[in-house]
Amino acid sequence: MNFFKRLFKIGEAEAHSAIDKMEDPIKMTEQGIRDMKSDLEKSLEALAQVKALAIRSKNETEEFLVKAQDYQQKAMLILKKAQSGDIAATEADRLAKEALIKKEESSKHASRTKEESEKFDKSVAQLEKNVQEIKQTISKYENELKTLKARVKVSKATKNLNKQMAEIDSSSTVSMLERMKEKVIQEEALAEAYGDIANTSKSIDEEIDKAIDLTEANAEDDLAKLKEQLGFNKDNQ
Repeated sequence: MNFFKRLFKIGEAEAHSAIDKMEDPIKMTEQGIRDMKSDLEKSLEALAQVKALAIRSKNETEEFLVKAQDYQQKAMLILKKAQSGDIAATEADRLAKEALIKKEESSKHASRTKEESEKFDKSVAQLEKNVQEIKQTISKYENELKTLKARVKVSKATKNLNKQMAEIDSSSTVSMLERMKEKVIQEEALAEAYGDIANTSKSIDEEIDKAIDLTEANAEDDLAKLKEQLGFNKDNQ
């Protein structure tokens, strides 16, 4: 019997230790979620910055393309003026050449900014993917945390219930119930005995009253007294 008690105490101690250790995963998970939310904020900030760079690169590409086209138009107008005699041919060639150089520079800038824009777009796509993964992970961990907290509550409630059940002394409880049952039976028997005694006493009184007719005896006494008052005596009778 002592062996089983010791075994139960060991199991109970291990159960308590397991429950206590379950607090650590909860705190760790909560901290992990806070860390991921902090990472999410940083990722969103980085995403916004890269998107801004991508938008700026696209705008610059359009601006350089417009400039390149503009320099192309200017070079053509200069050559037309030279053809019409408004500008000297040598001067027109020089200016047209400078315009074409500017056009080439703008075209190169447009190509460079276009490449940068494409790189930024890839970075934006990657960052958006990372942000989505972090959001999904946070949602997953939050759901797991809810489940873990619920399991801890159930475990604690089960532990307390089992503890209460283990502490119940069934033998003493049964013994107490038997003593109470015996006492109730004794009280019921005693009550029945008193009832029998009361009924017996009542029956005897009834028999005595029946044997002696008190009404007839009283009438005889009253008749004797009345005769005495009237002067009747035995001789008159």
